[in-house]
Amino acid sequence: MPIRNVALLLCVVLPTAFCQNPPRILVQGVGTVGPVSGPSVPVTDFAPSSSELALLQQRTITVIDHGTPVTFQGVLLTDLLAKVPTPTGEKFQHTAASYYLVAEGRDGYRAVFAWVELDPSFSDKAVYVVTKRDGKPLPESDGPFELVAPGEKRNARWVRQLSLLRIEPNTTAYDSEQAR
Repeated sequence: MPIRNVALLLCVVLPTAFCQNPPRILVQGVGTVGPVSGPSVPVTDFAPSSSELALLQQRTITVIDHGTPVTFQGVLLTDLLAKVPTPTGEKFQHTAASYYLVAEGRDGYRAVFAWVELDPSFSDKAVYVVTKRDGKPLPESDGPFELVAPGEKRNARWVRQLSLLRIEPNTTAYDSEQAR
């Protein structure tokens, strides 16, 4: 991992200890252009701060959080992922189902989404990266970024203190013992 990426990751995970910059989300795209077995290309990272997220189209959504209606403001996850290489397009037509997105919080909590859940050519599912709740910045216990997946019966894939979004290939063979 290049030194720049390590520094960004430290600023995301431990912002006050390692940098004076504002907290950021590290967004990592796929490391190959084409099928998993294709030629390797360096991963392009994107690490926006809250102020940089504010430059993207803002969305307001009302959802139920533990039985209470709340309003969040933030951006579509797909708008963030558009800033890095993703497994979309004709090159990935037959392999897109072999990717997934890992969303990780500073506390180590992780949620996983199959790529087909997020790819607009497969699904209309909207997932958000939010920075405000009921018009106020997220509290430190939840923010400064939170991943919100509306429409799920439980909030198990909502990730507080979101620090990392990473697209990974599924390297487990479909017909392997591990897949069974």
